[in-house]
Order: sequence, then C-alpha cells, then structure tokens
Amino acid sequence: MSVEEIHKLAKSIFESQPFTRFIKAELHHIDKKSVEIRLPIREDVQQQHGYVHGGAISYLADNAITFAGGIALGGDALTSEFKINYLKPAKGNYVAAIAKVISTGKRQSVCQCEIFSIDGDRTTLCAIAQGTVVKI
Repeated sequence: MSVEEIHKLAKSIFESQPFTRFIKAELHHIDKKSVEIRLPIREDVQQQHGYVHGGAISYLADNAITFAGGIALGGDALTSEFKINYLKPAKGNYVAAIAKVISTGKRQSVCQCEIFSIDGDRTTLCAIAQGTVVKI
C-alpha cells in the first residue's frame, strides 16, 4: 500500500467512527510505521480535577494502536487486547497519542503507544500502552 493509499484509507475509516467525531479527535499523522492522533483539551473531556479523563486517554491509545496495527496488516483491523499505564495527569492544550508497530505477523500486530500532554512548549509523557491488533 502506498503512503497516499494509507492516508486515504485511514482518513475514511477515522471519519466514519461516530465516537471519534463525538470526541473531536484529529488524525494528525499516519505513515507505514506510526500514527499520531490528537485530542484538543476541552472541559467536556476532563474529569472533576481538571485533568483529561482516563477514558479519553484510553480511547486515544486504543485507536492509535488499532490504526498502526491495521496499516501494518494491510487492512481493516480490531483491537483484541490492550493495556495502559497512566503516569501523570494530562493537562494543557491537547493530548497526542503516538503508536508504533513492534511486531507484525500474518493475522496480528503488536503495537506500543506513548500518550503526551502538550501545554505550550511543555510536553509531558502521561501514559504508555500496548495492544494486539487482529486483521478482520
């Protein structure tokens, strides 16, 4: 698959996800080896202390992992397993999830993801995740 085909497929899938539209996430970067999804930090994605809700962070990691794995597998994919470790609260302007493929076979791909909060020129690693993606 060419980079242009990857972009077209990824954009089409991303824009067809109702929850992605609801949460207003943005597909910032995608290539054959990595994916970056961003979420602007707004009040409606925060919890009671003003930090980004863990569910929103988990969504970013899961979706970035699935996109990275799907591209590596050459098509549509689903998460079959997923784990996340929260490291620091996310606050600032936006949160970015950057997923990379670690290993790919015929049917599954294992990916890792780092989730950062961006506050002006300050970048903080907020969470790390790992997941297995299967081709459907």
